[in-house]
Amino acid sequence: MVLLLIGGVGFMPSFADRLADVVRAKGPLCVGLDPRWDSLPHAVRAQAGSPLDLAAVAGVYRHFCQKVLELVRPWAGVVKPQAAFFEYCGPPGLAAMADILRTAHELGFVTILDAKRGDIASTATAYAEAAFGGCVINGQSFPVWNADALTINPYLGRDAVEPFLTEAQKAGRGVFVLVRTSNPGAGLFQDLRCEGQPLYRHVAAEVVKWNAPTVGDYGLGDVGAVVGATHPRELAELRAVMPAVWFLVPGYGAQGGTARDVRAAYRSDGLGAIVNSSRGVTLPFRPDDPAWEAKIIAAAQQAHAELKP
Repeated sequence: MVLLLIGGVGFMPSFADRLADVVRAKGPLCVGLDPRWDSLPHAVRAQAGSPLDLAAVAGVYRHFCQKVLELVRPWAGVVKPQAAFFEYCGPPGLAAMADILRTAHELGFVTILDAKRGDIASTATAYAEAAFGGCVINGQSFPVWNADALTINPYLGRDAVEPFLTEAQKAGRGVFVLVRTSNPGAGLFQDLRCEGQPLYRHVAAEVVKWNAPTVGDYGLGDVGAVVGATHPRELAELRAVMPAVWFLVPGYGAQGGTARDVRAAYRSDGLGAIVNSSRGVTLPFRPDDPAWEAKIIAAAQQAHAELKP
């Protein structure tokens, strides 16, 4: 991350521009951090000791994810911790997630906190402040997650999205709005026809409006869209109508999406999309495999090569 000096005053590039710089340097691979106890290497799990408790499990998650960051660093510039797997361990898990986000920043990654937040008024503001600039008590700001971006759910409408947009802009961060998700049941609501178009197209149109005031030097803005690789036709359709929007593309790898499926997400300049792989990169081994670190490196290298625009 480069801090520009203008007239002696520090100026931080926008989230969209920082993301573009990272993608140009490292490629579009985003590594999802979704630790699952039963899938972790036996050698790592053994560090929990006995008797087992949630603090020990969270410690294993911390150690494993921090090792993953070190291993994939040459091949990826973006990481996406999934909050649910850390919340699963209670308070120790949340402390581990904070440490992992901190380590990711120290290693130069752009971080996306995948929490899919969505609420209204002061509740949404509290979620957003915790994700970005930190909570404010007696005029003093206390960092919490300090993520570069947050996934959000737009189902409650503009007044629920607005606090996230406001806090992201205040802190120089970004959001990724759920538009066309990769899960098999996504069409239950997202494909419903409204005024002649599927619902996801209406959400996409609003994202374009929210994003427009934030477009930076690369022609991309800070309000991104989550668009799944498992819907390649819709991916191409949405890229055509959202040319200035960053796409976060889940579904590649373990969920069945291929590198060919995600091609339509890129703009002609090779920017515009980051492609997430979680299990495919972080858990490509059997738990009893002593060469698990080498397997992660090989998976990251392969994904990096496959996903080149």
